[in-house]
Amino acid sequence: MSSRNDLPSAELLGLQSGDTLLAIDYGEKMVGLATFSFMRDPYPLPYGRILVKDKVKGKTKDNQSLLVELKAIVQTENIRALILGIPHLTDGKATKMTTKIGQFGRQLVKAFPQLLFFEQDETLSSFEAEDRMKKSARYNFKIKRDELDALAASIILEDFLKRLPNSR
Repeated sequence: MSSRNDLPSAELLGLQSGDTLLAIDYGEKMVGLATFSFMRDPYPLPYGRILVKDKVKGKTKDNQSLLVELKAIVQTENIRALILGIPHLTDGKATKMTTKIGQFGRQLVKAFPQLLFFEQDETLSSFEAEDRMKKSARYNFKIKRDELDALAASIILEDFLKRLPNSR
């Protein structure tokens, strides 16, 4: 994981009070999303998820379809920056998913040239999300699969915010 305060301040990055960040936990079945608005939200909030692979219909969305859905969210929520979770093995080595998500990141940059873009290590974020669910009354102390991806995205966003000096 990246160390604390390894990024310049939010202001130097071009982020201002009220700007909203969108974290993306890209998966082959689901894409989890979370948001955080500077000086408005106390912490990153799970936003929801986008179904990528429909088991019932046997269909998988391509990245272009996913980008269309993300564009609608970016416009509706007035997103200023995207934070894409990038997985690695616990020893820091890349995987096939690391490469796949890196390619998706390049598509995001092309699709959203007006937005700031950052990558964030997401190693073990899904495991941490499961652990938080098991310990939280909000989730009835159970793992809720339909909320897991969004919670993982909020953890990615928390980790990103820790890298900013003077962040909440």
